[in-house]
Amino acid sequence: METFHTLIAQKAILEYFEKNSTNHIENENVPNELNQRKACFVTLKTSDNALRGCIGTLEPRYENLYTEIIKNAIASAFFDYRFSPLTKKEFQNICITVEVLSPLESVPGTEHLNPKLYGAVITDASGKRGVLLPEIEGVDTVAEQIRIIKRKAGIFQDSNVGLSFFRFTTEKFS
Repeated sequence: METFHTLIAQKAILEYFEKNSTNHIENENVPNELNQRKACFVTLKTSDNALRGCIGTLEPRYENLYTEIIKNAIASAFFDYRFSPLTKKEFQNICITVEVLSPLESVPGTEHLNPKLYGAVITDASGKRGVLLPEIEGVDTVAEQIRIIKRKAGIFQDSNVGLSFFRFTTEKFS
């Protein structure tokens, strides 16, 4: 079943296909439950569950969650550097998930992480930063979560010395 959050993302992508813009949907009345500043990720997957785009924010960038969803849906569908822009034909079979993030919580070490409960962010002293959402299929251990985040961030050290760890939870809508 589609949720209100995913319907907003879907409408934004459809409008972008039609008008190369989201001005119309952005200027609609903001629903009360989305009129708050929160970060989110919008993930697109194919009918066989393959990733097709995933873009989001760790901290709110826009005035409300409504706009955050719209902007991240467009970025995920058309500007995720890992994929070519979504086509109308592909869109017919795309599954959309919106994950609303809790504020980042600094944790003293990896013992406070759990890939089934928490998304995680790792940063190094030079500012490199990587993120992984919670409950990613195939990511069952903290060690695997850390390995993936370090790779995504371009952090190529084996030890965790000098790294900063953050965790967050998400509320998932699909």
